[in-house]
Amino acid sequence: MSTPSDSGPGESVRPDGVVPGTPQVPACYRHPNRETYVSCVRCGRHACPDCMRSASVGQQCVECVGEAARSTRRATTTFGGRPAASAVVTWTLVAINVAVFLVTWVRPGIVNNLAMLGRASYTLGGPVHGVAAGEWYRLITSAFLAPATGLNGLGFVDILFNMWALIFVGPSLEGLLGRARFLAVYLVSAVGGGVMYYFLAPPYDPAVGASGAIFGLFGAWFVVSRRLRLDTRGIVMLIAINLALSFFFHNIIAWQDHIGGLLTGALLTAAYAYAPRKSRAVIQVLATVAVVALIVVAVAIRNGQLNAGGL
Repeated sequence: MSTPSDSGPGESVRPDGVVPGTPQVPACYRHPNRETYVSCVRCGRHACPDCMRSASVGQQCVECVGEAARSTRRATTTFGGRPAASAVVTWTLVAINVAVFLVTWVRPGIVNNLAMLGRASYTLGGPVHGVAAGEWYRLITSAFLAPATGLNGLGFVDILFNMWALIFVGPSLEGLLGRARFLAVYLVSAVGGGVMYYFLAPPYDPAVGASGAIFGLFGAWFVVSRRLRLDTRGIVMLIAINLALSFFFHNIIAWQDHIGGLLTGALLTAAYAYAPRKSRAVIQVLATVAVVALIVVAVAIRNGQLNAGGL
């Protein structure tokens, strides 16, 4: 015998207990056990509060929000970098330079191990030091040195001018180029200045200071100003005055480092600023690699010259 059901005439009950034709409470499409009457304004699917995100109009499910984020073009700076709310790289470089200055003030002896030096011996008949002796790191470590005593003798004047110049042009340039490109210009210019000094200065004369990197930023600012059709007279005057001072005080200022940094910064920034938009990121990376490769080749050539001559 059949057992009468509670359903009305003509109705049958499904195995899951649901009576066909009766209204069902909507559930979250990701969590079927959660009842909800809220639906996504884009796709119409019901979703619980954990699966919904506020939108400009109504609410959207997490899938629609993710799809919109993937389809939205990422904001970039004028020359392709990622926008930044603050000049983090600039102030970090200032902090590092000042910190190293204080360290060398307390322990001036470490300058001999980090200063730019072509090839020389600190003692008669002692071991040879310098870039030609395999100490390539001096090309970059020297750019963060500004000892209060010894070497160029500029002391506080050197660190004050360089940090003032970095603060003067750094934040604006970092905002235009983006953090990564700005840092690349700074560091590559520092090394480029060291390479020019390596070729033109006596290999036994040590040098320190961030001037090569600073002049690289001057060159970068000039290129950016030209690209944006801004007035360049101010930066040209600043470069001219500082180059004149470099040549006038050539006995205590490494003018070779200044020129090398200026040319390197201008060249690399030109590649960043004039790269076509369609393939800008690729060209900028390749340009950076190419400049670094040229520096490596130049250093290898100079190493061969000094070591072959026994200088």
